[in-house]
Amino acid sequence: MSRYRVLVVDDHVHAREAMCEILSMDDSFEVVGVVESGAEAIAFTAQWMPDLILIDIQMPVMDGLETTRRIKQEYPYVKIVIVTVSDEISHLLEALKQGAQGYLLKNLAPSTWIQYLQAIVNEEAPLSRELAFQILKEFTVPSVTDEGESLTAREKEILSCVSSGSKNKEIAVSLGISEHTVKNHLKNILQKLQLQNRTQLTRYALEQGLASRKRDFPKDI
Repeated sequence: MSRYRVLVVDDHVHAREAMCEILSMDDSFEVVGVVESGAEAIAFTAQWMPDLILIDIQMPVMDGLETTRRIKQEYPYVKIVIVTVSDEISHLLEALKQGAQGYLLKNLAPSTWIQYLQAIVNEEAPLSRELAFQILKEFTVPSVTDEGESLTAREKEILSCVSSGSKNKEIAVSLGISEHTVKNHLKNILQKLQLQNRTQLTRYALEQGLASRKRDFPKDI
């Protein structure tokens, strides 16, 4: 079983300990670093390249959003989840704009944390319909024109499924292909369109008339 190497970033010792304890509940996660500042997180990432970073949004000197922006700028393939006590949707939107893959509330049950983080590392993080469309309204997507014409028929099928909220496993079953093949197609699509995540793919599909509106977005976990 492959293990995901995790860096925990929080300026409060009890919060760091709590996150490490939650991660220890699932053998697929391995905490390889625990730091208390944005500067330390950037330095650790440069040296050790973790697969996933959990980072508190409110820290002195350099907050979680700025740290996320800097890390994603240099290491775009590192997955980052913002951790906070605030459920303000504006904070979530800002986190996603800075490149974060997800957003977790500290008061959620540990089992929810594990489910959500598993979805993040497998690139299947669920969004509610309401949240997804609010993100689509506010997200700034890079301009793509000719790149869309290079998508194959299969890639357009998968893009349509993504826009409807389907997870990789559901897409695989629907199209009669393996889940691994779906993931490879998604990587190719993101590269061709010069986009970063499923949210931007969904907005692109809507704008280009490639979205399927038959299904609803998955419910929150």
